[in-house]
Amino acid sequence: MKVLILGGYGTFGGRLAEMLSDIETLELLICGRSAERAKAFCDAFKGKTKVIPLQLDRKDIGLTLKREMPDIVVDASGPFQDYGDNRYSVIDSCIASRVNYLDLADAADFVFGVSKFDDAAKAAGVFILSGVSSYPVLSSAVLQEMSKDMEVVSVRGGVAPSPHAGIGLNVMRAILSYAGKEIKLQRSGHQTTATALAETMRYTIAVPGKLPMHNRHFSLVDVPDLQTNPVKFESLEDIWMGAGPLPEFLHRGLNLYAKLRGPLRLPSLMGLAGVFHKMLNLSKFGEHRGGMFLEARGIHDKRQVVRTWHLLAEADTGPYIPSMAAEAIVRKCVVGVNPPSGAGAGELKLEDYEPAFQRRAICTGFRDEEGKDQPLYRQILGPAFENLPDKVQSIHDSVQTRRWAGVAETTQGTGLLARGIAKVIGFPKSASSIPVRVEMACQNGGELWTRDFDGKTFSSFQSAGTGRSQYLLDERFGLITVALALVIEKDRLFLIPRRWSLLGIPLPGFLLPAGRSFETQKDGDFCFDVEIAVPFVGLIVSYKGRLQPE
Repeated sequence: MKVLILGGYGTFGGRLAEMLSDIETLELLICGRSAERAKAFCDAFKGKTKVIPLQLDRKDIGLTLKREMPDIVVDASGPFQDYGDNRYSVIDSCIASRVNYLDLADAADFVFGVSKFDDAAKAAGVFILSGVSSYPVLSSAVLQEMSKDMEVVSVRGGVAPSPHAGIGLNVMRAILSYAGKEIKLQRSGHQTTATALAETMRYTIAVPGKLPMHNRHFSLVDVPDLQTNPVKFESLEDIWMGAGPLPEFLHRGLNLYAKLRGPLRLPSLMGLAGVFHKMLNLSKFGEHRGGMFLEARGIHDKRQVVRTWHLLAEADTGPYIPSMAAEAIVRKCVVGVNPPSGAGAGELKLEDYEPAFQRRAICTGFRDEEGKDQPLYRQILGPAFENLPDKVQSIHDSVQTRRWAGVAETTQGTGLLARGIAKVIGFPKSASSIPVRVEMACQNGGELWTRDFDGKTFSSFQSAGTGRSQYLLDERFGLITVALALVIEKDRLFLIPRRWSLLGIPLPGFLLPAGRSFETQKDGDFCFDVEIAVPFVGLIVSYKGRLQPE
């Protein structure tokens, strides 16, 4: 099978070719305006798939289709917002030549308008699929899964790219082309408009049981979902989709421009796309992870429910996600499972993505936001709570006061400052094989943990984090609050510090307390191993031991 990829050596086209590199029966035409870049890409290409470089401008594609006779054309070039008056010329040529077509368009109006080719595509016996990317194919697949047992009324979602992964120049051009412009979307059941990049929100992407991303700043973007999903889901009344790129100070600068563009009649920033592109790709600081979330509010069994879906992509895996829908469709076509003839937005099921996710460091998970009537750790871990060892579940799975007792070993830091901090908080001194008793009293929406090490007691108050500590466990020691991520690895529940504050005022991240702390089960006992250390101070205290319910 032969596939022609427009923008084949670009950000998304190149990754699509790489993901298809294991298919021996596939031939890829790597096309673009630069013959040199196409040839360089093919020379460096590794895999079983045959790749052929081809210089091609999209306006000349009609003649190329007649000469090369590909089975599928994939348009991965863009920016689709800047295709001009004759923006569907490639689709026209594909229908005329009876060639299947799909694109990775992210422009809402472009994708929504492709349905007008439905009759012509059916008559030609070809499929014409637009928007075959994260928006709207992956997001729609998630919504389709959610809607199996709930009537979806409102949706908001966002993509948070890793600052280390880089951003394509065409993506930058697309964003700058609509920043500050009015875009179409659904609100209160009616079609209306909103200013792109002027509306913002914050959110924490947190796959249950995995290390959450740091809380991100998201801005409203122009994506196909805003127009296609209200058509697919009749009950949908409100939709908001955003992006959360870093660094945040540049992101907020675009927010300010978007708010002022209309009132002050500011010119477009398209001409500065190259400058913004370089600045973003030089600003590679922050965690090397990307993610995506979708939050749906709706009705289930006559009651209001909130369900969320989270995706985490480690290191460089995130930029592959926009091309995964196209990969899945091409792989189906290779084995003779073609989409039906016709034109419209691309569609897949969430299960179609699973093989691609499993091949890379990508994890996903759903959460039912049940509220504060659930035990604290269940609220934060969601369905991952069931993956904990029995004894770890038992100590946390209650909204009543619990008391557990056992033996412990404690070690206090030796430095003068470390001993001073330990004394202020009330941490125990060094001792071995001493009796320990822990009481967990539920109060004020959280749990007061009182630990008694052979008569030496200290307390902390645990509660579900809010705001920038969303999906974290807040543990307050006196005036200090540390926000902890609950992460499950095999049979251990790790408590990982992510941020901290003094009387609600954020403290510097480079001074954040550290230490390897976890809970597990061994020989039928609940086991704990806690280490608290501070940069430039060293170990404050560590304590470990075993407990059984009294």
